[in-house]
Amino acid sequence: MSEEIFVHYCSPTLAGIKTANLFSCRFAGEEEMRDSVRRLNVVLVKKGIRVLPLRYRDGCALIYAYRPSKLSQDLQQADACSLLEERGYTFGAPERCIIQLMQRLADGGEFPHEIGLFLGYPPEDVSGFIENRAEGYKCAGEWKVYGDADKAKETFAKYRKCTETCLAQFAQGKSIERLTVAV
Repeated sequence: MSEEIFVHYCSPTLAGIKTANLFSCRFAGEEEMRDSVRRLNVVLVKKGIRVLPLRYRDGCALIYAYRPSKLSQDLQQADACSLLEERGYTFGAPERCIIQLMQRLADGGEFPHEIGLFLGYPPEDVSGFIENRAEGYKCAGEWKVYGDADKAKETFAKYRKCTETCLAQFAQGKSIERLTVAV
């Protein structure tokens, strides 16, 4: 996985304005992908970010970059807790929930749409997506919005601007380590 691809998909998390990002990445071999993830973690863990391959399938890895401290706050929200409990998650550390999410992804059944909670999406939008089967949303960007559309549009614009800025700085030679805000 190239650093440019990582910056392209994970800039809001690197900048500290988003809990997490998720993207699919093609790979030649699992060991090569694991090495890429290890190299990123060496740099990013000290800045408060962890990178995990959530799943390997058909030559693609589902890569999750997240801020454990922000994820912990997000998953402690009452609405998020209720939704995860309804979906069969047992609570404890956020890492335990991530392991359960990885198991759901590996099972190959219905895609676990509660994954939006792990990305920092508003619980009302994640719940709305699940209940409405992705229909009847107010607007769409990073996610489908069922709650506050104006706030979501502002957030989408902030994420786009952040990504543009980070990619431009990366293209000018700024390293991932320097792009990453310690939170």
